[in-house]
Amino acid sequence: MNLAVLASGYGSNLQAIIDAVDRGEISGRVKTVISDVEEAYALERARRHNIEAIYINPKDFPGRKAFNEAIAALLEEREIDLVVLAGYMRLLSPVIINKFRGKIMNIHPSLLPAFPGLEGAKQALDYGVKVSGCTVHFVDEGLDTGPVILQEAVPVYDDDTVESLHERIHRVEHRLYPRAIQLFIEGKLSIEGRRCYRNEG
Repeated sequence: MNLAVLASGYGSNLQAIIDAVDRGEISGRVKTVISDVEEAYALERARRHNIEAIYINPKDFPGRKAFNEAIAALLEEREIDLVVLAGYMRLLSPVIINKFRGKIMNIHPSLLPAFPGLEGAKQALDYGVKVSGCTVHFVDEGLDTGPVILQEAVPVYDDDTVESLHERIHRVEHRLYPRAIQLFIEGKLSIEGRRCYRNEG
């Protein structure tokens, strides 16, 4: 299967996915990496692994819809089977979601539906929870609202900072995301309403 990764920043989850492909844990390939940030280190990670790296400047388009249409066209041209968001900091518009419904994944640093949006780790600390974690989910039109694929809890310690909690969550993310991608590739995921089921048949 052909994977496309959309990333806006450092790309640590992208690296975890590339490494999982290299180890044979993901039986697909990252065909392209697309970023809305020219200096995103994720693009450099792609180049180092001989993966197509594309920067698309949102300012080159008259609006969000046209920008998303350009991304959708790229994804279709490259015959992408699964779109993977890895620190992509923009909401996808319906033009992409409708063309790839049930074929777009995201990972979020909280146990959704708790603490959606930006700074999930900071939200968890500010709220005072004792357990946080991460969630891999399919993307729909909402903000971190799509059907949950996998979740894993991470303890919150009394002396945690945002950085230390985020680092602990990241370690789990780097293991969980490749697992969810491989389940998709193996055809073991199905969506019914709000729920995602794992089919082992």
